Amino acid sequence: MNPSGSSLAAIRVGVGGWTYAPWRDNFYPAKLPHSQELAYASRQLSAIEVNGTYYSSFKPPTFAKWRDATPDGFVFSLKASRFTTNRRVLAEAGESIERFVGSGISELGDKLGPLVWQFMPTKVFDAEDFGAFLALLPRAVDGRPLRHVLDVRHPSFMTPDYLALARRYHCATVFTDSPNFPSFADLTSDFVYARLMRSDAKLKNGYAPKALDGWAAAARTWAQGGEPADLPRLEAAKDQGAPRDVFVFFINGAKEKTPAAATGLLQRLGFKPPV
Repeated sequence: MNPSGSSLAAIRVGVGGWTYAPWRDNFYPAKLPHSQELAYASRQLSAIEVNGTYYSSFKPPTFAKWRDATPDGFVFSLKASRFTTNRRVLAEAGESIERFVGSGISELGDKLGPLVWQFMPTKVFDAEDFGAFLALLPRAVDGRPLRHVLDVRHPSFMTPDYLALARRYHCATVFTDSPNFPSFADLTSDFVYARLMRSDAKLKNGYAPKALDGWAAAARTWAQGGEPADLPRLEAAKDQGAPRDVFVFFINGAKEKTPAAATGLLQRLGFKPPV
């Protein structure tokens, strides 16, 4: 079943993680055991971005446990280990990349979503070194195709040279609405990955209704192969392309509001929680 309700491409919407104390008084039912939080969240959302894999290593049984706790059609996006990206010479990251990809993530099966490679805000774009890093990213693990996402955070990446490299290696580029990081919606792969970071504690759903309406329209445009006209980009929009899978995560800002923002967007997209 397509979580977006579309026959063309999947639109998946979620938050970062599932263990956060303030959600226990406004998202999770009262007295829900902590051990059941993933099962509950995965039936209100259609994806979760896992931040813990950025900081720590997990073993295959953990990924298998996550797989079994979640419904069909649910997807985990995993942030790759910081040891792969927080280094001076990215071309030397091969061993760290292999260690992360081989850590058991394939146990997620069909629920394995994109891998997010997040770079420090101080990491400056170096075309040769960055290209060498992208060449190291594997296209599959245990026979399962991999999708890669680049979360670049230094203004030097806002160049056509970066876009050309990302497209050469079929990597998506994070689009963010954050004023603190480069924000450009140029498409560099056959799927779209948005991280929305401006949830507001003063708003019931974190984002105003009009803003959520706008993100629903943008998600549909992306899924249909188009490019939203009102989002910033480095290059002119291309002609209408093939349908694309879309991933939208509400991250940070007023984090206590991110589940409300995600469920508000899913409602606008016609999502029906699995029974």
